[in-house]
Amino acid sequence: MIRWVQLGVADVPGGSGALRLMQRGSEFAIFAGADELMGTRLSGSEEALAFLAAERLQGRARPQILIGGLGMGFTLRAALARFGPQARITVAELVPEVVAWARGPLAEIHGNSLSDPRVTIHVGDVGDLIEGAAGRYDAILLDVDNGPAGLMRSANDDLYDHYGLREAHAALTATGVLAVWSAAPEPVFTQRLRAAGFRVEDHRVRANGRNTGPRHVVWLATRVG
Repeated sequence: MIRWVQLGVADVPGGSGALRLMQRGSEFAIFAGADELMGTRLSGSEEALAFLAAERLQGRARPQILIGGLGMGFTLRAALARFGPQARITVAELVPEVVAWARGPLAEIHGNSLSDPRVTIHVGDVGDLIEGAAGRYDAILLDVDNGPAGLMRSANDDLYDHYGLREAHAALTATGVLAVWSAAPEPVFTQRLRAAGFRVEDHRVRANGRNTGPRHVVWLATRVG
């Protein structure tokens, strides 16, 4: 049996615990304690986060996209493929080491996505870019922590509470889209999105992008009002 080998450790600002970058043969994963947050074996739901939002925004010229969470770059690469050559994509990643890993041991996985001229990397809290950004973004894609029921950082709750969702609503253009990834369903969060002024769909998507295996959730919330 091939064992996991630790390649790096990173503290999460304001969090409890650390992230660990691990490798097993040709497979990579990022763990929080014993929990695998993401890995190269399962990328389908992170890609769906971008695909579903792009489908909703078809035909929009020069879309401005904000992605919360770089991770292993699956959402970013899907966004680059689907939003087109005129898109401008900002990726906010809270943990500096995650960006360093993307340019180091995970460089082959990320390819040229970080150097793409459409992309800006912001090392910091995605909430800081949402707050006060009135009507700036056509889509906000959040893949932060484990979704609304996070594991790593209690401050991430601010993104998903009523006030944070109202901030996201205000930061979107008319009929803009907030797409949120989660490892598991959260019916209360669906209600919270509606109360914040969104029209909501929740999509159950396969973690591996095929027709078998576990499902994750992507909320597609369209700004109304």
